[in-house]
Amino acid sequence: MDGCNVANVQPDLSGTFYGSESYMYEQLWKLCAGPLCHLPNLGDKVYYFPQGHIELVEAATREELNQIQSNFDLPSKLECRVISVRLKAEKNTDQVYAEITLIPDARQVVIPTQNDSQYRPKVNSFMKILTASDTSTHGGLSVPKRSATECLPPLDMDIPVPTQDILTKDLHDSVWKFKHSFRGTPQRHLLTTGWSAFVTTKSLVAGDAFILLRGETGELRVGIRRARHQQGNITSSLVSTENMRHGVIASALHAFNNQCMFTVVFKPRSSQFIVKYDKFLDAVNNKFNVGSRFTMRFEAEDFSVKRYSGTIIGVDNFSPHWKDSEWRSLQVQWDELASFPRPEKVSPWEIEHIPPSSNIPQSFLLKNKRSRHVNKIEVVQPSMNNEGGTSLRLFGVSLVVPSGKNESYQVSNTSKLCQKKEFGLTQKFKLPKMAESKQFSSTRSCTKVQMQGVTVGRALDLSVLNGYDQLIHELEKLFDLGGELQSRNQWEMVFIDHEGDHVLIGDVPWLEFCNMVKKILI
Repeated sequence: MDGCNVANVQPDLSGTFYGSESYMYEQLWKLCAGPLCHLPNLGDKVYYFPQGHIELVEAATREELNQIQSNFDLPSKLECRVISVRLKAEKNTDQVYAEITLIPDARQVVIPTQNDSQYRPKVNSFMKILTASDTSTHGGLSVPKRSATECLPPLDMDIPVPTQDILTKDLHDSVWKFKHSFRGTPQRHLLTTGWSAFVTTKSLVAGDAFILLRGETGELRVGIRRARHQQGNITSSLVSTENMRHGVIASALHAFNNQCMFTVVFKPRSSQFIVKYDKFLDAVNNKFNVGSRFTMRFEAEDFSVKRYSGTIIGVDNFSPHWKDSEWRSLQVQWDELASFPRPEKVSPWEIEHIPPSSNIPQSFLLKNKRSRHVNKIEVVQPSMNNEGGTSLRLFGVSLVVPSGKNESYQVSNTSKLCQKKEFGLTQKFKLPKMAESKQFSSTRSCTKVQMQGVTVGRALDLSVLNGYDQLIHELEKLFDLGGELQSRNQWEMVFIDHEGDHVLIGDVPWLEFCNMVKKILI
């Protein structure tokens, strides 16, 4: 912790800076932190919540820390000014964090402000979620063509195998050397020599993200983002129980009583315990009540930002050790399930109020939308006419199938599944071919599949599949390959995207693949 300076003495701020060495470092840090990380600027007025800071400690020690707190007269929040923000990364995990220096009630101290008018150089970047093949020790990293063009130095395409060595720096200023080549069948950009050492040293696994930046002068920076499931698997050297026990409460109390500077550690994926003054006031003025509707942003498994909606079911100070605390003062109920845990209690500044005019749960809207769709389809209903035949009515027009004709219509298992799931039909009956094709042609989204040596291609509906494993299984069934695609010893699978580029199957996340694939080649 920093040493104290009394309020009437101007602290030495000559070493204060935002970021570390360069603008490139700052941009890389922010990309590694993610889009939901918002840091205060120099000179900002903020509220610091010690209770939120304590949440960085493991749940097993929280009760003990609360007992320590109860022996001191410490407010639930401190009004402070931001003295400095230093962006850093842990040595053993590469997870980013910020050291933020604050001073309570600094009305007698001249606080420097951040200069946002300075020139900001242009930076190109790309991020790739790593696949199992990317993280294998005998392979390399496949870089999409557009990302390679924007972020990697240009190759000499006149030589038989375009190759070059590139030098990059990470957040610790460690230099990493990669061999960049354009080769393979189909030809693609690859980072090979040096990549395996990077994967091993950084302990990367499938699901982690690799980030590369290129500045105006050609400077290259690399970083990583850990997948959500990796967060608890790698031990952090940054925060220990001992540091928190003797640091959080004692430091905040000492700064509050003596009006001196103190430094806190902020991690991007932790809760916002340093809140800008204006943001706090706006949140409190929203006056969330029981029954209020809200949305909250989360980082999903694929690092995208998703909004989840919910309802407030309780408003109270749920922590007995902190008087009049707004920290996690709202008990909530979520509308839908998620693949990751979400808090049962949130703070007002973490959520966004939904106006009363749109206070309708998203799930209810989807349900009504499905109901309207079902009503449109269910105008086709079977009934027995007086002659014993089957009468079908489509938009009021009777489609009669005479009972004397024992005509059968083949409906595939997929079509039956679509009927039951998409249109809510529970009765089993046959539709005339004209009506059947009319119904399902608008919902079918098939992708062409071509196999080398096979004259006739196939078509596959990706919308009924849940990932690459199911895709490979279906392709093996289509071409009767019996497990040959799983091993990839004999066959290679690529796809053609909307730009005409050939990309290996599995090199991009599943949802992104479904949006960009035009044709699959084996």
